[in-house]
Amino acid sequence: MTHAAETSEKGDILSDWDNDPDNAKNWPTAKKLYNTIVPAVLCFLISFTLAIYSPSHENVQEDFHTTTVLSLLPFTLYVYGLAFGPAVSAPLSETFGRRFIYVFVTPIALLFILGASFAKNLATLAICRLLAGIMISAPLAVGAGTMMDMWTGVNTNRGVILIMTIAFLGPAIGELVGGWVAQFLKWQWSQWVTLCLGAAFWIFSMGAQETYAGPVMRGKAKKLGMTSPPSPIPAGLAGIRFLITVTLARPIFMLVREPIVLLCSLYSSLNFSVLFCFLAAIPLIFSDTYGFTPGESGLVLIGITVGCFLGGLTLVFLDSYTLKKHMRKHDTKAPPPERMLWGAMIGGPLMAGSLFWFAWTARPGIHFMSSIVATGLFGFSNILIFVSTMLYLTNVYGAKYGASALAANGLLRYVVGGSFPLFTIPMYKNLTYPWASSLLAFLAVVFAFLPWVFYMFGSKVRRKSAYVA
Repeated sequence: MTHAAETSEKGDILSDWDNDPDNAKNWPTAKKLYNTIVPAVLCFLISFTLAIYSPSHENVQEDFHTTTVLSLLPFTLYVYGLAFGPAVSAPLSETFGRRFIYVFVTPIALLFILGASFAKNLATLAICRLLAGIMISAPLAVGAGTMMDMWTGVNTNRGVILIMTIAFLGPAIGELVGGWVAQFLKWQWSQWVTLCLGAAFWIFSMGAQETYAGPVMRGKAKKLGMTSPPSPIPAGLAGIRFLITVTLARPIFMLVREPIVLLCSLYSSLNFSVLFCFLAAIPLIFSDTYGFTPGESGLVLIGITVGCFLGGLTLVFLDSYTLKKHMRKHDTKAPPPERMLWGAMIGGPLMAGSLFWFAWTARPGIHFMSSIVATGLFGFSNILIFVSTMLYLTNVYGAKYGASALAANGLLRYVVGGSFPLFTIPMYKNLTYPWASSLLAFLAVVFAFLPWVFYMFGSKVRRKSAYVA
């Protein structure tokens, strides 16, 4: 074979990517399912790690002789780490691939969690939790991208729904486990339990294979002795400039200039703020009102777990229903992004109602099951709103700017939501339990009909955007 013919054959191997068996879209279903579960369980670990600390903050307060607010600082700094970590991990995945994030970055986070468990003062504990949050947040940044690498059509949305549903189970189960840890063990066990769970999930993820086309094609080109496709991130100072402008500046700019990004991010911030408030307030409310122990207070979060699970199933049903409804009317025409808002349109009023229900039933003389059912309705509505708005942003801004829109959303929701626990307990004690929860409910009412506004007028707003094709 001549050199020219050999070069042509190698070029054909790289150019026929759509039919390449290494293309994740061509994998067998079983292989796709395993590589879907990997980011799902790692996202669960992220939120589990967040919540398991909360019930033990009083033990930390006692050990380090500090205030309630400062004892919650390791919780808040971990959430801040989740806000800023994707700015680092997302570009890394563009160069080194998704598998690099799951297999090589996760154990670094576990080392910081180990460091937190041996902390001898509050500052060390807070810093280790912050660094753990930055490193462990990586699957949040690339999980949706992994779904888009492998799945097509409605299965892409369903993969994202699966990841988000499993991730939303983490806070409830983390709080449940953390309650029993706080009741019977030292606070260090909240970190050691996380470490054991994280090690198990990391071992499970070792079999993950690369789904992102760029690194796979560069690897194939190297094996064939051909020039590799260029990395999306330039080398040297140009690469640093790229990271600053694309991964940091663009999300902030979109947050300021894009009404869809700003308002959806504010709504997501409210969702996370209320969820994090519950993590701090439920042990307080149920111990004072019903005499629950920390472990029994953690069981209250089963309501949110059930609600999240049912919400995930509802989202799959809505996705199928709205797509079929659109296809019956418009045949092959692509559905508008506003189709994704149905879940949020249903969840908005339900969330406000669930918070008022919880506010005025978690009180003496009313059986505790009533307020637990209210938390279940909150979990149901919360996941409907959050996943719907995330999918809406992805569909509005597409492959080119969708990642920046989601980065802006994550930045705002974690900074705002992570700050709430610092003043949750003083707020509940000063306003009284019913009125503190009612304040959250009034905020939910303000946003409840935002998805309806975008559903009716979103197309007009999109036409004025500089980031929508």
